[in-house]
Amino acid sequence: MQRTAVVTGGAGGIGGAIVRAPTASGHEVAIVDREGEFAVDLGDEPAVRRVAERLGPRDVLVHAAAAFDRASLSDLDLATWRRVQAVNVESALWLCQALTPAMAQCGFGRVVFIASNTVWRPPAADFLPYVVSKAALIGIARSLSKPLGEQGITVNCVAPGLTRTPFTEANLPEEAFEEARARQAVPSTTMPEDIAGLVAFLASDAAGAITGQTLVADGGSILR
Repeated sequence: MQRTAVVTGGAGGIGGAIVRAPTASGHEVAIVDREGEFAVDLGDEPAVRRVAERLGPRDVLVHAAAAFDRASLSDLDLATWRRVQAVNVESALWLCQALTPAMAQCGFGRVVFIASNTVWRPPAADFLPYVVSKAALIGIARSLSKPLGEQGITVNCVAPGLTRTPFTEANLPEEAFEEARARQAVPSTTMPEDIAGLVAFLASDAAGAITGQTLVADGGSILR
């Protein structure tokens, strides 16, 4: 039976690799991003709910979209804080709220949130809103694992380390990737396909016994 999936941020580096992995395994994938068939500003709650209605029933939800607005405690303003939490956290909740009832009716569902290893090792003070948002996703996965698990739905997180994407290459010097590799047990740069493979597994029938977990994919930089 063909599974159907929705991936937020599916036009990005990690999100694009995630889209390609389920497609290769036979999933029909809808991309929710700022452009495309299901175009939406994920910081706009009513717009997210309208897109969810258009999506219809889905077996798999992967939330990979993220806002990276940066601010330290002294510089943080309400607009920045609310935008990061709206895109990174709240949109995931609204999509879960809309899509999990149909999953429950089928007795099967997979929800995967893309978190970050910065939850355990914040790289800089101005990552405050981003790190908090990723920690919130981990809390949501844990909180939903029991009530949704009773309906056959698993909820997990994947926490990448620094991953080489067009965005990170454009915003970070090569030394940042070298420093990340130096901290890792496996000294190779994490690529989007590394994350996509793990997400594809968690979205599969084979991962039915895994829920409420956060799997760190960073070459062993964070050991938990």
